[in-house]
Amino acid sequence: MQNKKYMDEKDRKIISILQRNGKATLAEMAEEVGLSAMGVKKRLDKLEKEKIKITALLNVEKLKIITAIIAMEVENAEALEKLLKKFENCPRIIKFFITTGGYNLFALVFAEDYHSLESVSIEKCSLRSQPGIRRFEIYPVQEIYYDSYLDIKVVADKSREIAPCGVFCGDCMRYEVKRCLGCPATKFYRGKL
Repeated sequence: MQNKKYMDEKDRKIISILQRNGKATLAEMAEEVGLSAMGVKKRLDKLEKEKIKITALLNVEKLKIITAIIAMEVENAEALEKLLKKFENCPRIIKFFITTGGYNLFALVFAEDYHSLESVSIEKCSLRSQPGIRRFEIYPVQEIYYDSYLDIKVVADKSREIAPCGVFCGDCMRYEVKRCLGCPATKFYRGKL
């Protein structure tokens, strides 16, 4: 009987196949794993409930998207919790990482050009401008090795007036003078995604 906490060899094979080819059919996976297509589907359904997420990733190199790592020192747990909640649905933040040490929060972010990246780091929609941020450093990523596909949120419906963080792009000076493409979740967005 399979232990639900751990993956067995067949689960690992299914995951490996999907990592090589996310569009592999159940029949193709079944042949390679040594199960029926229905057996693969049942395992895949269980894996999706607890251990894996199947999603579309974007090739940031081909799309010429700039990524950056932001290092922050957040003063306390309350400020950290508020910041994470406020930016929970921000399309420009790919991931947050809570760590220990001098910088206790890192964010992987994206922008389509350096002007927008600058806005992400200094405007009222920025992580830097939030209460409780003691130190802030931004490191634009020069090269990504091995795999340039990232989980960037593409917002299909851009009808919002207010960004998910609560900021209104329409009255931002940088947006007005075309030094920011705006929030990808709003009707103001002028970018390519």
